[in-house]
Amino acid sequence: MPSYRHPRPAVTADVVVFSMRADDLAVLLIRRNDAPFKGAWALPGGFVDANESLERAAARELYEETGVNRVRLRQLGAFGDPGRDPRGHTVTVAYYTCVVAESTKVKAGDDAADADWKSLGDIDLSPPEPPTAKKRGAKKAPTKRARNAKVALAFDHGKIISDAVDRLRAHLTHEPWSLPFKLVPPRFTLAELKRVYEVVFGARIERRTFRSRMTARGLITRATEGEGRAQLYRWNAR
Repeated sequence: MPSYRHPRPAVTADVVVFSMRADDLAVLLIRRNDAPFKGAWALPGGFVDANESLERAAARELYEETGVNRVRLRQLGAFGDPGRDPRGHTVTVAYYTCVVAESTKVKAGDDAADADWKSLGDIDLSPPEPPTAKKRGAKKAPTKRARNAKVALAFDHGKIISDAVDRLRAHLTHEPWSLPFKLVPPRFTLAELKRVYEVVFGARIERRTFRSRMTARGLITRATEGEGRAQLYRWNAR
């Protein structure tokens, strides 16, 4: 095995899983059971094993920590700020996907103390405070993060989620039928789909305008016919 003069950072893989829950966009998080950031919420992920592909590592860590398996992952990007991990220089390659929450069972495992869905609006996406040793008897002043009572994230996972939301908006704008976009079931009502757009973009949409926009672009087509029940649609996949 040849030796190299240049130092090599450690490599990890993290996964952003989106889902619609209670008419709101949610992200699947795990509570860390080990240092650093022990007890903090984070994205499912971990170190890439020797001779393991990045996507395989992401899928493995997602399954080991949350029980979620057999989902289509799409690469989001690499995050390699030298200060993102207090253990040393670590580069993570992030992936993202969307699932229908009702059909996805979540169970914490491996080194995750807990796994749960958190509404995007309840997550603090700002950078975390670095973990430091607490002095005996010292009282920590309440921070803005604590006063807001939002879910604090480890590492730079807030930035990763923010970038994943931007990518999700691009999907909704240009190719909403494509994988990994699965925020609605295969057959959905117009109201369900409209709610997804409103939550992701953070703006109310008039129903008639939304329907005409979707049909004019040929994005959706009727999946059922008949009176006495809500009209169901499906993606007009390309």
